[in-house]
Amino acid sequence: MYRRTMLAVLSAAVLALGGVSDLGARADDKAPAKEGHKEGMHGEYHKCAKACADCMMACESCAHHCAMMMNKGEKSHLMSMAMCADCGDMCALAAKVVARHGPTAMAVCDACAKTCDMCAKSCEEFPKDEHMMHCAKACHDCAKACREMMKHADHDHKGA
Repeated sequence: MYRRTMLAVLSAAVLALGGVSDLGARADDKAPAKEGHKEGMHGEYHKCAKACADCMMACESCAHHCAMMMNKGEKSHLMSMAMCADCGDMCALAAKVVARHGPTAMAVCDACAKTCDMCAKSCEEFPKDEHMMHCAKACHDCAKACREMMKHADHDHKGA
């Protein structure tokens, strides 16, 4: 658990400190696109990486919330706790790979979007729990951002 928490904190810190900005223009940058890149492509990668990092944090928090609910005897949170932990890990991986425009970004984003769909569905089984609904929304936002990035990505581009 400590290793996963540290990974989450480090991933969030890298993104918060601008780890994505040196690899691609931010969505609000007015600088022209670099040669070999479609205009706005860096923006799609950035939006996706940020949504993945945000979702990772929401899932880690929700997994903790589910653990606390389990501790109170709410056994129904067992599956959502496991799903949130897996989703948090997948989102952390996706945030890192997408931020660096890695060659596996498309495959990782596809897996991330599917994992987020599953996690959102699991969290939505608790519609009266605000924490679970926050996580479900973050998962929906992440899945959407991953799919948008994949839709707009230059399939001929090989990473760098």
